[in-house]
Amino acid sequence: RVEEEVEKRTAYFHALVDNNPLAIVVLDSDYRVRLCNPAFERLFQYRQEEMLGANIDSLVAPAELAAEASQLSQSAFAGQNVRATTRRRRKDGSLVDVTVLGVPLIVNGQMLGGFGIYEDVTERVQAEDARRQAEARFRSIFENAVEGIFQTTPDGGYVSLNPALARMYGYDSPEDLTASVRDIGRQVYVDPSRREEFKCLMEKHGAVEKFEYQVFRRDGAKIWLSENARAVRDPSGTMLYYEGTVEEITERKRAEAERQVTFEIIHGVNVTDNMDELLRLIHQSLLKVLYAENCFVALHDPKSEMFEFPFFVDRYDTVPAPQKVGRSCTAYVFRTGRAMLIPQSRFDKLAAQGEVELVGTPSPSWLGVPLRTPAATIGVLVLQHYEDERAYTKRDLEFLASVGGQIAIAIERKRAETALRESEARLRVLVEQLPAVLWTVDAELKFTSSLGAGLARLGLKPNQVVGLSLHEYFQTADPEYPPIAAHRQAIAGEAVTFHSEWAGGSYACHAEPLRGADGHVLGAICMALDVTERKQLEAQLRQAQKMEAVGRLAGGIAHDFNNLLMVIQGYTELLLDGLAPSDSMRRNAEQIHEASDRAAGLTRQLLAFSRKQLLAPKVLDLQLVVTDMEKMLRRLIGEDIDLATVTQHEVWSVKADRSQLEQVILNLAVNARDAMPRGGKLTIETANVELDNAYARQHPIVTPGPYVMLAVTDTGTGMDAETQAHVFEPFFTTKDKGKGTGLGLATVYGIVKQSGGYVWVYSEPGQGTTFKVYLPRAQALAAAPDRSAAGGRPRRGSETILLVEDERGVRELAREHLELNGYTVLQAEDGEAALDVASKHSGKIHLLLTDVVMPGMSGRDLADRMEKLRPGIKILYMSGYTDQAIIHHGILAADTVLLQKPFTLHALAGKLREALEHLEEPPKRSRPDSMPPLGSGRTL
Repeated sequence: RVEEEVEKRTAYFHALVDNNPLAIVVLDSDYRVRLCNPAFERLFQYRQEEMLGANIDSLVAPAELAAEASQLSQSAFAGQNVRATTRRRRKDGSLVDVTVLGVPLIVNGQMLGGFGIYEDVTERVQAEDARRQAEARFRSIFENAVEGIFQTTPDGGYVSLNPALARMYGYDSPEDLTASVRDIGRQVYVDPSRREEFKCLMEKHGAVEKFEYQVFRRDGAKIWLSENARAVRDPSGTMLYYEGTVEEITERKRAEAERQVTFEIIHGVNVTDNMDELLRLIHQSLLKVLYAENCFVALHDPKSEMFEFPFFVDRYDTVPAPQKVGRSCTAYVFRTGRAMLIPQSRFDKLAAQGEVELVGTPSPSWLGVPLRTPAATIGVLVLQHYEDERAYTKRDLEFLASVGGQIAIAIERKRAETALRESEARLRVLVEQLPAVLWTVDAELKFTSSLGAGLARLGLKPNQVVGLSLHEYFQTADPEYPPIAAHRQAIAGEAVTFHSEWAGGSYACHAEPLRGADGHVLGAICMALDVTERKQLEAQLRQAQKMEAVGRLAGGIAHDFNNLLMVIQGYTELLLDGLAPSDSMRRNAEQIHEASDRAAGLTRQLLAFSRKQLLAPKVLDLQLVVTDMEKMLRRLIGEDIDLATVTQHEVWSVKADRSQLEQVILNLAVNARDAMPRGGKLTIETANVELDNAYARQHPIVTPGPYVMLAVTDTGTGMDAETQAHVFEPFFTTKDKGKGTGLGLATVYGIVKQSGGYVWVYSEPGQGTTFKVYLPRAQALAAAPDRSAAGGRPRRGSETILLVEDERGVRELAREHLELNGYTVLQAEDGEAALDVASKHSGKIHLLLTDVVMPGMSGRDLADRMEKLRPGIKILYMSGYTDQAIIHHGILAADTVLLQKPFTLHALAGKLREALEHLEEPPKRSRPDSMPPLGSGRTL
């Protein structure tokens, strides 16, 4: 049974070995072949008889792998299972890829040998080699591709990317980009909404093609990309990542934009008649390619040798007035005829060479190209960037230079077309708009043409009377009828001028002979000018002259009436001082004084009518002005607008005309009210501010220093940037026709500038508006209200006063009152007499009290001569009204004290002491020279 079992197991072993698809070989302890199966014979092409007793390594191991094969055998015979993928040699010398499994044969603890199992893995190895080669090829393509290749998560993080994409973004390697950018949409996209649009397309379609968007490079530059991508999902449909390719198309987009700009300029020339509109269109087109927020066109006028600026947009500088060519960068480009890119470093070199000088706000990046036609250079187109010195490139310069010629030709063409249209328009005005009639008649006195706007007044249409004779038109057969006789005279060869009253109108007529090419008279050419309106205008002019005369009379009456009121009020005050409260005559005197006060009010009305009221700047508390106006403003703006005033503690004083400041506040409040038709909130704020050098760099016209700010803020409709650019221009208004003159904010601007201050507007559509007024801080404190006229005894003095007044009653009253208050009074009726008195008086004269307007020498001239004759003498002017000439001649200087007629004796005493004790004020702050036209603002 044992033998049978052994035989059976032996049979099983041989069946297992012989039928095994794997090649099996059994070795003894000397590595020699003891047994192999048919699979081994087939694999290595040996028969078992050929291999028995042979060393397995020398039999199938290639020479170059002998050491490796020996090591494997030794490991197996050392009691280890060994597995390795290697190569072995067949009988024909060919090599085969195999996986070798070496297993030791140990029986009862004794190593008898081992066996090896060989699996042919040639196909698998070849497949792996092919895969590795493919991976290498794909890796090479990935690493060296010109296009960017990427994988990103839906959240915007990079999974993988190739070097080309990193270079597009300005990074040295993919690792740098991946480490820096965690959220593509927020960190890279110029417009993050485009990333959301990309994700929506991916969710909807699973792929995008040629998806274009702008991104920021590492250095901040913007580039255009075009992307092809697809969404990768897992079997459940969950989005894993996006993958695709990216191509930079910045140059293509730039070229497309440049072609579009060129087309738009050419198209604009053909469809746009107005030069201003054409320049705006060109500017809008340039914005599509270049940074052109600061752009202007300087055109050269050969006649005046001046630069004019028909188009000018700038964040800091305002439109300059026509100016000489000079040595600006613009002038340098014009002189050289070359396009220039002038960064700060190049400007410094040119300035050192004396070629250029700074004009306007400095800009670190400046680009200018000549506007050149085939005939001449007509101007310069300039772009500026105030922050980025790398804003413009040579490509920008080349492009702008290429379109500069087209722009120049367009401007020149529009100039010619404009001149032609203006010429034609003038001719049309002469023919169609002037109240004239032009006509011709032949030798038979028949109309051959008739035209002109004057026909409408006659109830005729152009050429309606052609074919009629003069006799038929005038309905008379009388050959001596003046118009007919004049035509006959013209046909006879003599020019004639005559007047005609016809159809309710008055006409000045002229007739000339109408000659043919050979000089023969063919008829007459005639013109009749309707002078009916002119005669009416002459009547209106006469009426206006009457009104002007009335105005002059009102001013003169007010002046003289002031002098009379001076006498009436003065002597009434003296009378009241002398009457006891119980005296029965005191009420009569009080009634006279009250009537004289009402007469003074009438005088002020007359002065207002004649436009000769007095205005003078004083040191003021701005918050007090706002507080005094608050009640009036609440009534003005209405109940549906909430008014709030906010002030800082201890607001500084300012020096200005109170009435002008009130006008500023009033105009700004009215403007705010109109911006809130459905109600809102109006806030008026005063505060101390310090405008430093940093603020002045942003607002170059500002002088750094301490200021008092007045801010008026509303919650109204707001303004866009275009409206803000024009808001202070005279006659500019956004209100409906007839509801605004456009002078309110222009007046505000003029008052503020005249007071040495600045005004800015801050607004956005739908977000309300804030006007901020900055007035220089006054060194002196605001004066307390003058109570001298309200009551109290006048202050006495002992000085010597030279009184000069041409009105005898005023002079006597003032002398008497001054002497009653302790003064020594010298008096004179005019300037020459005053100089004579001053020269003869041996003692000191402390003060000259003089009227401003006097016959002969004016009060100002007298003061000038008196200061030379009597150095150090104080001056006190008095005047009933101030003519425009007086204001222009500087009577209201900082060191001038002026007493306005009519004045009380208490006011005279107060002003007298003020003038005698007056100290020199510090010199005024210098003011900017430039101020826009302010319309008809009379007190500005």
